Amino acid sequence: MASSDSHSPTPQGVPPEETHVKELFWKLCQVIARLRSPEGCPWDREQTLETIKPYTLEEIHELLEAIDSGDDAHITEELGDVLLQVMLDAQIGKDENRFDICQVIERLTEKMIHRHPHVFGEIKVNSAGEVHQHWEKAKASEKKRGSIFDGIAKGLPQLARAEKLSKKAARVGYDFPDRLMLFDKLREELDELQEELFPEGVPAAVAAGVDSEPIPDEPIRDPARRERVEKELGDVLFVVANIARRWKINPEEALRKSNHKFEKRVQYIEQKLAESERTLAEASLTEMEELYQQGKREEHSTP
Repeated sequence: MASSDSHSPTPQGVPPEETHVKELFWKLCQVIARLRSPEGCPWDREQTLETIKPYTLEEIHELLEAIDSGDDAHITEELGDVLLQVMLDAQIGKDENRFDICQVIERLTEKMIHRHPHVFGEIKVNSAGEVHQHWEKAKASEKKRGSIFDGIAKGLPQLARAEKLSKKAARVGYDFPDRLMLFDKLREELDELQEELFPEGVPAAVAAGVDSEPIPDEPIRDPARRERVEKELGDVLFVVANIARRWKINPEEALRKSNHKFEKRVQYIEQKLAESERTLAEASLTEMEELYQQGKREEHSTP
């Protein structure tokens, strides 16, 4: 639900009032420094750049959820939490005589100016594609890289990293000429995955449903076979990430939304069962599926 606060329209690209920004930012700097001081918070004082990494990642995901909600108050709060992580990192850097927030801001400002010569220089561009070419050229001049993949963070979620790896390769021409070819590649990878999963022959397809008796899953006990299956499954996911890229879809965002959708629908089942004082463990698979589909229909009927 969007915030009900009224905002008067402002021209695009106008920064906040200078004096107000200075006052607020200086106050924030003082607060963060105080938290890290001997008279401050014991938890904040003991943090290092390494120990607060998980909190930074958590805050980023919470910001994404806030943006999805469309609630301006929620977005504002979560943006503040992300900024807190930046400020803490910078204060830790200062306390360790490594860097401070001023260096962070200076480096960022210089980088934005250098990478936008069409805005801050004399270069003229006619499309977003040309802007991207200048961006990549500026990055290459800033960072002496030996590979097109240098600069892609190894800590990224792997589905997102797959999309970025294939995008980098595509920019130098290593890509299928027609994106529809990716579906043929996907079928090929799925066939190879099935061959590894069913070495004695791929069984006939089984229609999805909940009416049959459950068949227990069996783990792959042979390490070598498990590694082969893992490789083929990875190939399938890599092709899926490529399909997302060619249709300009963020695969990580798509998966995040599907996870949220599944979570919401299962919680609907829980809520409905709770009305009769029952839990998921006390319901049959058929009943759970009926409630799942009921929740799905209600989602689609909601404007």
